[in-house]
Amino acid sequence: MQAWQIDEFGPADSLMLREVPDPAPGPGEVLVTVKAASVNPADAKLRAGRSPGADAIGFPLTLGRDFSGTVAQLGEGVTDLAVGDAVFGVLDRGHEGACAGKVALSAGLVARKPEALSDVEAAALALTGLTALVALEDVAQLARGQRILIHGGAGGVGSFAVQYARHVGAEVFVTASARNHDYLRDLGADSVIDYTATSFEEAVADCDVVFDTIGGEVHRRSLKVLKPGGLLVHIAPGPADMATPETIRIVRPHVGRDRAHLTRILDLVASGAVRPPEIATMAFADLPAAHERIETGHVRGKIVLSPVT
Repeated sequence: MQAWQIDEFGPADSLMLREVPDPAPGPGEVLVTVKAASVNPADAKLRAGRSPGADAIGFPLTLGRDFSGTVAQLGEGVTDLAVGDAVFGVLDRGHEGACAGKVALSAGLVARKPEALSDVEAAALALTGLTALVALEDVAQLARGQRILIHGGAGGVGSFAVQYARHVGAEVFVTASARNHDYLRDLGADSVIDYTATSFEEAVADCDVVFDTIGGEVHRRSLKVLKPGGLLVHIAPGPADMATPETIRIVRPHVGRDRAHLTRILDLVASGAVRPPEIATMAFADLPAAHERIETGHVRGKIVLSPVT
């Protein structure tokens, strides 16, 4: 099979497309023939050596975390899936390998893909939806009438988060550049703040929750818009010298992977509460260009590689 690998951390052109042996599923695992592979900002950070735990990575490393495809082989003990099943899933934390012709992983990390979702759409929803659900449903327990500020709302995770927040009945504020305002309003944002023209601290206050997908100084500044007892939930690190006020909770959720969250994504899509984000489909051979594009920080929605060959 073909796989995108790196032999060391470096720029996008350090990615190499190689012929490698097919993986074999172990006990409790499935082998999936990949039809679409998602490209995430975290993939580019890992490739560049800027991810937590990067010093423990072994090479060569095949990139990629979430995908959609077809079950090709069952490992010992797998009885709840069958060869030929259409599935989508996310590799376990600390594991990579979806940017390849086949991937082996625990059967509990995939869910059956309904016919109504294309492989490209399912790949675009997998890790983004799981991340947003863990942050807003599991950790924040966002509820009707609460006020939430979502940073980076036009990205993959943000696009899902905006729709989920609207679905539960929260008042949704989002930061984004002007070109993404109509997109975010269509997803359900009540107010979109152009961070290039306005300080978000001047545009919103008394938030129950801030969901920060950006990090850095945005993380620190977000404390100013939270009400006493509010929650800052984040998936990107803040400043090293960050001090936590006694009246504010700050949580970086552990985004585990499991079939239950993938099934929850499907339920939300089936009910019409959430739809796939805007998707830019790129050829499998163009992964280096996809990494360069995602590193600009201005991708709306998701980049998905398809078909994977």
